[in-house]
Amino acid sequence: MYGHKNVADLPPGYPQFFSHGRGSHLWDVDGNEYIDFMCSWGPLVLGHHHPKVDEAVKTQMIRGDVFNGPTARMVELAELLVDSVAHADWSMFCKNGTDAMTLCVTVARAATGRRKLLIARGSYHGIGAWSSADLPGIPAEDTSNTIYFEYNDLKSFAAAVGEAGSDLAAVVVTPFRHDIRRDLEPIDLSFAQELRRTCDRAGASLILDEIRCGMRIDLAGSWEPIGVRPDLSAWSKAVANGHPLAVVLGSDSFRDAAQRVRATGSFWLAGAPMAAAIATWREVREADAIVRMAAAGGRLQAGLTAQAHDHGLKVTISGPPQIPFMSFVGDIDRARADCWTSACVARGVYLHPFHNWFLSAAHTDKDIDQALEATNEAFADVARRYGT
Repeated sequence: MYGHKNVADLPPGYPQFFSHGRGSHLWDVDGNEYIDFMCSWGPLVLGHHHPKVDEAVKTQMIRGDVFNGPTARMVELAELLVDSVAHADWSMFCKNGTDAMTLCVTVARAATGRRKLLIARGSYHGIGAWSSADLPGIPAEDTSNTIYFEYNDLKSFAAAVGEAGSDLAAVVVTPFRHDIRRDLEPIDLSFAQELRRTCDRAGASLILDEIRCGMRIDLAGSWEPIGVRPDLSAWSKAVANGHPLAVVLGSDSFRDAAQRVRATGSFWLAGAPMAAAIATWREVREADAIVRMAAAGGRLQAGLTAQAHDHGLKVTISGPPQIPFMSFVGDIDRARADCWTSACVARGVYLHPFHNWFLSAAHTDKDIDQALEATNEAFADVARRYGT
């Protein structure tokens, strides 16, 4: 196995292969059932096998999926997205997060005629060479135009801007800091505003990486609640509730550049995933899915906080409730996190020791209650093994 779905780096007991899912529950090939708090690493915003999404896909598949050109679903979806996302005047479609992020960067460079990209150190933006410094198979020259700053650090960002000089094409940033192996960190309003001002002064693009957060914070865009709008944004994961689709959304000032770049893929404009996305987007909006995810995630976070306190364990609960995470204070070797998550998995609750979790609209009060019974027993295991 390769990539993030290889369980070799996880503690004992994690299944590698799965059989089926339904709602907020997932079954492995050995028949073990789990309450799924990874939601297939984010895509399942409505849960597994949502009937309205399934029906939309079935209807389109009867007509056909991949043709010599797109189906009418592309126009319907584009109109829906542009009407919903505050900064968006146009859209482009592709297949996964790396596609969408690389297209954003390509459009920004085409629009500005510049090369330099500013990225927060530790942020993950896919496996494009431009964002993959120090990884096997990526030559140093492929990231020679990428400059790093510290998330939420104005001094660090100013230094990166100075290093880019007049060659700044884009600033790339996530809605909040969700690096792996660390606590999640909300964006500072003043930092987001400075990124916007800097891009405006320099004539550069502000690119918001919505791959993980899109459709879980705000359908108008994850930064819309703080009043900062990007020029370009990349969406994938939840956009089609598990069906392979990614989207680039942009403002009018970048439309001409988007029309000039080379962007194509044989499967990018397939109709069935777009039908799934239309159904997903409408259901998220009409069913108040974000509010429901926030409520369920809030109950989970509050329950974990109280349980850890009762067991004398120090933990940090971070992230918005729709995209939560928990770490053990001082757990440098990850031993406590591994023990706790392994114990949760053994009791039918699928959580991750060092990657953020995801809520879906399918998570019910019963799911949260059942999960908290398992997490409480897992905390007891940690306390017995490592003390308080």
